[in-house]
Amino acid sequence: MPFTYHRTIHFSDTDAAGVVYFANYLSICHEAYEEALAAAGADLARFFSDGGVLIPVSQSSADYLRPLVCGDKVAVSVKPSALAPDSFAIDYEVTRFARAGAPSKLAAKVRTRHVCIRAADRTRQPLPDAIANWVSAR
Repeated sequence: MPFTYHRTIHFSDTDAAGVVYFANYLSICHEAYEEALAAAGADLARFFSDGGVLIPVSQSSADYLRPLVCGDKVAVSVKPSALAPDSFAIDYEVTRFARAGAPSKLAAKVRTRHVCIRAADRTRQPLPDAIANWVSAR
């Protein structure tokens, strides 16, 4: 079952045309990723400051299906999946809640791929148990 993160689109998320700037979809999805980890019991301060192992985004893609504007309420679903012992992907769906007279609509699909590496020499490492368990539990 995917984790769902609820958020309001802020003015600072938008560009000069008044719609969410394309790169901010990734930022919003990363917020959802952090919230999903926290909901699963991860110590975020420790996770993001562990100097021995890094888990960077190695690839990202997005399909923008309809614009989002300031004030829109959205739900971001987070679905991780294992790719290999040292990598995983997360699929996100950003859904705009219904506006007056209009139904809820899927606004974007985003996918990020992550790889686990040792900080010292950037060689691939198996995912830490906490992350591997989070990925496999979804």
